[in-house]
Amino acid sequence: MSELAESIRTALASAADPQRAPGQQAYMKSALPFYGVALPEVRRLTKAAAGRTDAAALRATAMELWDEASRREERYAAMHLLGLRALRADPAVVPIVEHMVRTGQWWDITDELAHRLAEALDARPLETTMLVREWSVDGDFWVRRVAILSQLGRRDRVDPVLLATVIEPNTGDSEFFIRKAIGWALRDYARVAPEWVRDYVDSVQLSPLSRREALKHL
Repeated sequence: MSELAESIRTALASAADPQRAPGQQAYMKSALPFYGVALPEVRRLTKAAAGRTDAAALRATAMELWDEASRREERYAAMHLLGLRALRADPAVVPIVEHMVRTGQWWDITDELAHRLAEALDARPLETTMLVREWSVDGDFWVRRVAILSQLGRRDRVDPVLLATVIEPNTGDSEFFIRKAIGWALRDYARVAPEWVRDYVDSVQLSPLSRREALKHL
């Protein structure tokens, strides 16, 4: 294991809370056990260990921690590395995001990695838009979920055409995590474009869950 990966793993192990860990594992329905470290502390420890590490080493460490994880917090640390400043505009992050989504297969993974796609949309809008559209019709519903959530937090930078494009192939999906994602993505955009969201919800046949979530604060 690389020096940085070992440093992060050691820091997480030192902060472990064995009494907390079983509850975390049960809540997340995780095959991987937990150290029992809260997410904000995972992020703090990861950032401190990373220091001024260059982009290539951060990417390599993220993959190493992810693929060789013995505890779930190591995967959280791997995802956090991808969000550090040195990787914010790095196109090589996107294939790593895809690898993590396809192998992680759970909501805490997709919801965190959606922010990396939002950053990619800001940095490389044309290329990332094409990719997100492709992912919105992928056979893996977790890949479709991250596509739907890919503009979270972009506020007035949200591309409403892209938002509608990634939602529409998924409106008839009965999967809870897809229906929830549709509602969440619309609810988030409603913070800055409430009339657009109202009009969209009225014009498209959404599941009751998606509709309820979309209009939650309107």
